[in-house]
Amino acid sequence: MSTFSYLGTAAASYLMGSIPFGYVLVRLVTGEDVRASGSGNIGATNVARRSPALGIATLLLDAAKGLAAVFFAGLVFSGVHRHLLMATAALFAVVGHLFPVWLKFRGGKGVATSLGAFAMLTPKTILCLLALFLLLAVAFRYVSLGSISVAAAFPVLAWALGEYHEPLEIAMIAVVSALVIWRHRQNIGRLATGTESKFGEKSGEKSEGTFREKSGAERR
Repeated sequence: MSTFSYLGTAAASYLMGSIPFGYVLVRLVTGEDVRASGSGNIGATNVARRSPALGIATLLLDAAKGLAAVFFAGLVFSGVHRHLLMATAALFAVVGHLFPVWLKFRGGKGVATSLGAFAMLTPKTILCLLALFLLLAVAFRYVSLGSISVAAAFPVLAWALGEYHEPLEIAMIAVVSALVIWRHRQNIGRLATGTESKFGEKSGEKSEGTFREKSGAERR
């Protein structure tokens, strides 16, 4: 398989992954820029703060674009390198979502796109990760905690379940996991300080409450 096949797959998958569905949906429906509210992110969680319906639509579309990139790569290519090309498509679809050229390379956090992109490549792993995410998100009400935990567990589970054809694919999964965790670095800081918003709270609600409590204490 030629180098051009990998470069073409990477470019096409990046462009597909870079479609900012959250930004587009909120702009079309409300005329607002979702980046100007909440966490400033274009992903489903922040979109859901403006509209739960749009948040669900964003979640599904972000996952679908990752899945579509891998599906088309598998459709176009065949032979012994097909699986590696599909993994390349998955990696660059996520990169496109994280760093979309249309929004000055400031995109989402990549969880939904990652799950969609690897659904065909590591289906058993993805099912386990979804179960882990739901367990943590429901138990602790922190979407970010579920997302970070899923990202950290992804390469380990894929390796343990043997859902790879060659070590390079596990390396690609590890890169995706590292990027997703890096995009959650501010959430990690807020989780550590106890100021992260729980599911159902508006972004900043807890920190504003903490500020009011401190101000009241100072007045007393």
